[in-house]
Amino acid sequence: MNDRISICNIPVDVLTMQSTLDKIEMALTERRFLQHVVVNAAKIVYAQKDTVLKQSIITCDIINADGQSVVWASKLLNKPLPERVTGIDLMQNLVAMAADKKRKIYFLGAKEEVVKKVVEKYSKLYGEHIIGGYHHGFFKKEEEQKIAERIAASGSDILFVAISSPKKEIFLNKYRDILSTPFIMGVGGSFDVVAELVQRAPLWIQKMGFEWLFRLWQEPGRMWKRYLLTNTLFIYLIWKEKILQILKNKNLTRSSLN
Repeated sequence: MNDRISICNIPVDVLTMQSTLDKIEMALTERRFLQHVVVNAAKIVYAQKDTVLKQSIITCDIINADGQSVVWASKLLNKPLPERVTGIDLMQNLVAMAADKKRKIYFLGAKEEVVKKVVEKYSKLYGEHIIGGYHHGFFKKEEEQKIAERIAASGSDILFVAISSPKKEIFLNKYRDILSTPFIMGVGGSFDVVAELVQRAPLWIQKMGFEWLFRLWQEPGRMWKRYLLTNTLFIYLIWKEKILQILKNKNLTRSSLN
């Protein structure tokens, strides 16, 4: 069982990148089912009211802190996380690990041209043997079961899902038994990054925790609400939790003195 902390009633695992990879590798070796999710400020904010999203997070076996703001919040709340484990970096590491261990990956989501480009890029880098298959994310409800059966038939060890919430969660929960893939991970917009449609911030900006600002600069029309509004709400929620923490500690101190 992972050590977990709670931030705004959302659990987050106290894991580094390496310890996350070790847990996934062990599950794959044992053919034991494992579902992974990352959380950032926006997802934590949305999960306060979106019960489907919240349930999809808390039922996962591994919950990593994708956003640097989540790591900062953990330190402010005196329950520090060791580091940020981003979804895109974890995915890249898992692809390299799959190539080394002769495992297959199925890529599900994004537009046809995007997911195809991702598959072509990884095939060129690591060889076609790692590709279990792929399918775009714009499928109809009546196509769902056939896609789930296709994924199962591929014999893939890893399933990366780049589909927006809650469609992703509904699909995975509904067809979990059919899929029979040992490791499932939601990867958000990672396919766009791999396909070079979206550029990642330079490493120095990532380390400063301003990757969101770089993304906002690239796509202001689509990202301003998510980042500016949700970041403000996240700060409010964290300070609210901090104040409650201080008050609780004061009450405990008074009780012990009495």
